Amino acid sequence: MNIELVNKDKGEDVAKLAVCLLNEIIERVGMQAFDVDENKAVRLCEDFIADRRYRVLAAFDDDRIVSFGALCESHSLYAEGSFGILQEFYVEPEYRSQNLGQRMIEAMVEYGKGQGWTRLELCTPPLPAFDRTVSFYESNGFEITGGYKMKRVLA
Repeated sequence: MNIELVNKDKGEDVAKLAVCLLNEIIERVGMQAFDVDENKAVRLCEDFIADRRYRVLAAFDDDRIVSFGALCESHSLYAEGSFGILQEFYVEPEYRSQNLGQRMIEAMVEYGKGQGWTRLELCTPPLPAFDRTVSFYESNGFEITGGYKMKRVLA
């Protein structure tokens, strides 16, 4: 399987997988944690990729995307510079437990190093429904740093 940085023309494929990710989270936790609008997701994804707010690495099985990781750059004093945030990460269910997720993480880490990032951060989906996901990230070099993901809706 080939892993590569994608451009805007793959935005629709990436957005559809992101919708699968959101729907999986909603189903597992049993609450409507997100508004899922596929058309809006496609439009946003294409725009984010086009202006490099979103850097998407994707794994291809032939010409079909079967996994993606969407990265954004951020900056902070605590991180001592620029760092990456793994905003969304998804592996199609039939490709899980085949080391594809690990390969994707390695590719994103290498990408981040190339950008001069000091670290890569992420927020896990809700626990305990996604304990296995947390274990996956820990086995791939991520550390639990504590706290909660919080939001305040502005729009």
